[in-house]
Amino acid sequence: MQHDERQGVLIALAGFASLAFGDAVVKTMAGEWSPIAVAALRFAIGATGLATMLALREGKAGFRPKNPLLQLGRGFCLAMATICFFSAIFVMPLAAATSLVFMSPIFTALLSGPILKEQVRPATLIASVVAFAGVLVVLRPNLAEVGWIAVLPLCAALFISFLVMGNRAAAGQGSSLSMQVFVACCAAPILVVAAFIGRASGVEALQFGWPDWGIVVRCAVVAVTASTAHWLVYLGTTRAGAATIAPMTYIQLLVAAGLGWWWFAEAPDLISLVGAIIIIGAGLYLWASGRTAKSH
Repeated sequence: MQHDERQGVLIALAGFASLAFGDAVVKTMAGEWSPIAVAALRFAIGATGLATMLALREGKAGFRPKNPLLQLGRGFCLAMATICFFSAIFVMPLAAATSLVFMSPIFTALLSGPILKEQVRPATLIASVVAFAGVLVVLRPNLAEVGWIAVLPLCAALFISFLVMGNRAAAGQGSSLSMQVFVACCAAPILVVAAFIGRASGVEALQFGWPDWGIVVRCAVVAVTASTAHWLVYLGTTRAGAATIAPMTYIQLLVAAGLGWWWFAEAPDLISLVGAIIIIGAGLYLWASGRTAKSH
């Protein structure tokens, strides 16, 4: 049992690290193509691959969602989160953008009260205040450098929290693979439409033409690494348990900081680093208090 838990943790760590690597690959396309177009191509490739796997494994039955509107909502939230995050990392340090996205668990805990009718614990309010202080610390230098684009990771975190709540509502409505297919297949067309709206807007950063092979390859790499990462996290969770795996997600920030330093010469800013530590500390406190509450 202990061996399975240790193995599950290592598998999940590999998954979270893979997500950070994919984000770094996305950042390499900054200035070469529209961030929304990158997101659209990445999900088009991912949805095609996942749908092919589902067809081979489950046949036509796997493509029949029990609640189509819920799946569409999940896809919309994922699409919006991706647009916000990809746009942010095109102009922000990778570690700073990633640290702000870790507000998602705090948002989920706060919103689960009014949306899911769950009781909001005092620990949630404490963690939220502390995390908000961390956000202000991270935002201060980044707002000065890139402007209000620095708020986009927070928007991504909010949409991720909506996605998490949608995932809770969709639990048991299909296999883990079909859940991935539904959300990817709903997100992809939304992103394609958003990309063309962006191009029609006339905003220079959102203009794009036919992608060269390098962009296609990198989008394919991100699609494969992201799908693999989600599978590894799922596999790790089944072996070690969700409560054990939850804090492992913060390895993603460490990997993002390392890749940002090595790949993009983004030396960690001390102020942003302090803010990130505050946000992570708030998240870990919320997780620990949740485990304590369940044990009583």
